[in-house]
Amino acid sequence: MDLKQIAKDTAKTLISYLTYQAMRTVLAQLSETDPPRALWLQQFSARQNLQDGEAYLRALLAERPDLAYRIMTVREHVAAEVVDYLPEMAKAGIQQANMEHRRNHLERLTSAAGSPPVTHPEAGSPPQNLRPETE
Repeated sequence: MDLKQIAKDTAKTLISYLTYQAMRTVLAQLSETDPPRALWLQQFSARQNLQDGEAYLRALLAERPDLAYRIMTVREHVAAEVVDYLPEMAKAGIQQANMEHRRNHLERLTSAAGSPPVTHPEAGSPPQNLRPETE
């Protein structure tokens, strides 16, 4: 597991997502103040790949530098506001989701009277039925 590469890929994904959110913010602002430019940005964004925020901005800079700079400014502001909270939120979110998945799995294993016994592929032999026997 290459943690440095995982961190780089995560940062790139986060940057692209912040670019997308900045575009949506600018689009909402333009929808209220300048509908023709909002329509242009919406159509441009539909044609471009927002999965790669940097490629999107390069393409936008070539066509409408004013909008590209506006999106970059909003992206930088959003990043400054949320980046400090992300590590703890990500850790807590993953821990909560994992706990929920484990709980749901355990409930499936222990519920439904009359269901066939659960097998565990890594165990080699099927386990005993987890439900108490009824007489």
